[in-house]
Amino acid sequence: MSDDSEEAGGDRTLADLRTVADYQFGAGAGEVLFPSDAEDELTVTRSTSGRPRQIRAPEGRLVSYGTDGRFTLGHAGGVRLAAASEPPENRVVVGDESEPFVREGKNAFAKFVTDVDPDVRPGDEVAVVTPDDTVVATGRAELSADAMLDFETGMAVHVREGAGPNEE
Repeated sequence: MSDDSEEAGGDRTLADLRTVADYQFGAGAGEVLFPSDAEDELTVTRSTSGRPRQIRAPEGRLVSYGTDGRFTLGHAGGVRLAAASEPPENRVVVGDESEPFVREGKNAFAKFVTDVDPDVRPGDEVAVVTPDDTVVATGRAELSADAMLDFETGMAVHVREGAGPNEE
């Protein structure tokens, strides 16, 4: 399958994707991820059928758009969401002990979770942050918020993309 990249421009697709982001991450998330005033900086990679697959900005991949109609966050998208919302919204906070491992792309375990958005459910896309709110990874929550705080074992977040060493 080959991909066809194009500049997003005034494409109706971005308006539709903003609606999906607002539903998945909360009101206003669509404009944060895909700002109207910066549409020319966004690149939409499409499948051969024309369906949007990835949305990129100059700083990297914001999201991938799955066939299930949900986004998976890229690191750049997690950074944008975290910068535009109040902690702990859409976040899982890990302690300093696990931060280097999560930053490298290793999964975040419940034992090291110190705080979490109380609305997080299994399957939600989240940003994994340090106590000072630095995004170190993005991934899929494997446990509910309560379980992340209560459990001493088990994977809390399946990390898809770590920030890498010494990046923010």
